[in-house]
Amino acid sequence: MFFICWMGFILINTSMAEMASMAPTTGGQYHWVSEFSPRKHQKFLSYLMGWLCVLGWQTCCAAAAYLAGTQIQGLVVLNYPNYIPEGWHGTLITVAIAAFAVLFNTVLARNLPLIEGIVLVIHIFDFLGILVALWVLSPRADAKTVFTKFSDGGGWGSLGGSTLIGVTAGIIPLIGADAAVHMSEEVRDAGRTVPRSMISTTVINGALGWIMIITYCFCLGDLEEVLASPTGYPYLQVFYNSTQSISGATVMAVFVIFMAIFCNLTMVATASRQLYAFARDDAIPFSPWFARVSPTWDVPLNAIVTTFAVSSILALINIGSAAALNSITSLATTSLLSSYICSIGCMIWRRWTKQPLLPSKFSLGRWGLAVNIASEVFLVIVFVLAFFPQIPAPDTVAMNWNILIYGVVVVFSMVYYFFSGRHKYAGPVEYVRKLD
Repeated sequence: MFFICWMGFILINTSMAEMASMAPTTGGQYHWVSEFSPRKHQKFLSYLMGWLCVLGWQTCCAAAAYLAGTQIQGLVVLNYPNYIPEGWHGTLITVAIAAFAVLFNTVLARNLPLIEGIVLVIHIFDFLGILVALWVLSPRADAKTVFTKFSDGGGWGSLGGSTLIGVTAGIIPLIGADAAVHMSEEVRDAGRTVPRSMISTTVINGALGWIMIITYCFCLGDLEEVLASPTGYPYLQVFYNSTQSISGATVMAVFVIFMAIFCNLTMVATASRQLYAFARDDAIPFSPWFARVSPTWDVPLNAIVTTFAVSSILALINIGSAAALNSITSLATTSLLSSYICSIGCMIWRRWTKQPLLPSKFSLGRWGLAVNIASEVFLVIVFVLAFFPQIPAPDTVAMNWNILIYGVVVVFSMVYYFFSGRHKYAGPVEYVRKLD
């Protein structure tokens, strides 16, 4: 399923890369919807997509900080088996990681490209180091077991159904290539650079992920033991089983957690720019405040601080229920998938009806319609599957509440649009070149 998702996201991100080349703006998807949708629908559709993108990226930041924080807890459990991880411990660590991201996106903002370049080098060597360690030290499963043995882990009564329900695990590592788009106004030659970044990262990281997943399956060992790991993270148990050393497993895990923490830096930059752009178009309450740019650091400081506040508030939910927090942060997946569906759908309509397109430095040419349609079909399927629970008869804890939270966000944005947004929001297409 990861391989299928990888192929699907190559098509999706190639479609979005073309739009990014045509309209490289911080607004991203909601701007493209405004630009490419039918004239009579552009205002409402772009407004709805703007809300979903803003909330999607805000919850992405909370999810990334939370995952990094709870992985740190898992590492502590590995080293100190008597430690009992509490929800409030995870919350405090999550807030600390979110604050760390704010520091790099404000005081150290001018050095962020250099820092991310260094992290990229660490990422590559980290990948190679862990890969070689697993190959050399782990007990090996035979190839027949790895590639031909399947189990209905979710209890759906069907291997195909169980596989499809698990598709979300393949989506999450690949979603979010539009992050580069939301930095477009701070990038030189964005019409060429951003599409190149989106496609290359999808291809390279997808390939690295595919290699690591195959390696992981060979080195997994006893599946039940790994899933029951007291650390809460099966990969930590795999590292320990492979090295038979707490110190060795800790070193390997530190690099993974390091990457998760620095991943959050980029997400904060993206989420704050998305919020800033939508506020700049006067689409949310207190828009002038959110759209203010700090003259000291030349960044949307208020939007960055708001992103930190949202992550911190959502982290508090973990004290009461980790399941509730997971349901809220799952909004990130379905919100971003919605924005991809709508923006690529607009491109399909424009190509199908032979409407004019903006000039671009990256074009799909005659393959554009086919790539767009294939992307849309894949997106619609995984969008529906993303709302399913992992088991067929879930209780309140195991239930996927994503559909409820997603529905509340959509209804709220529509109500706000009717009472206020439609009177203030014109859509970015009103301020840039019009296609029709």
